[in-house]
Amino acid sequence: MWSWCKTSTEYSGRAVGNEAETLTARAVRIPLLQEGEKPTPRSSIRGATIRSPGREDSLRRLGLKQIDLYLVHWPEGGPTWAWAGMERAQELGLARSIGVSNYDATELEAVIAAGTVPPAVNQVLFNPEHRRRALLDACGRFDVAVEAYSPLGTGRYVDDTTVVRIARRTGRTPAQVLLRWGLQHGLVVVAKSTHRDRIHENAQIHDFTLSAEDMAELDALDRTGGTDRALETTWW
Repeated sequence: MWSWCKTSTEYSGRAVGNEAETLTARAVRIPLLQEGEKPTPRSSIRGATIRSPGREDSLRRLGLKQIDLYLVHWPEGGPTWAWAGMERAQELGLARSIGVSNYDATELEAVIAAGTVPPAVNQVLFNPEHRRRALLDACGRFDVAVEAYSPLGTGRYVDDTTVVRIARRTGRTPAQVLLRWGLQHGLVVVAKSTHRDRIHENAQIHDFTLSAEDMAELDALDRTGGTDRALETTWW
């Protein structure tokens, strides 16, 4: 699948994304693929996250007629609250695919039970220190792709001693090791960067494989206990 650049454009029907965020959503088009997947013949990739389905307003602000992936940003108000509007957005051709973000396994199951179209994606905080095994397994059972946000821990984990040791052993950068770890766990990984050379470097993760020993060492960094929850604490 193709992943996307995200911007928060709606909150309870109000625009909260600033102009820079909107421009980023329009300008940054970087395809990231799951392991073994080949690019589809599309020249751009665009997307947005929303809190409520103010669909046409969101597209107008982005300057688009259709986006590839539209997400409910978090399940405040109940996991199914916005889903009928999301299905309608896809039905109207405003979004190719629809999904959710920060949904626990039980919340994901509720959306699937209530709706007619299952989420294509669940975007969650996922990295070696937040290896949510039970949630990943649940998404696998429901055939929902897991997209990892903060796969580098917002840059903090590139200095982790285990990550640095494996990077030296494999001749790769710590960021490449972390992204490759996600790829080998079947995740869609999106690393945020504003530096062109770093974006290019982070994409060079398809020509090597982490060993079982490497993966086990990184897995051992988990601090979630393999939870099925998307977050340890919520902000809503």
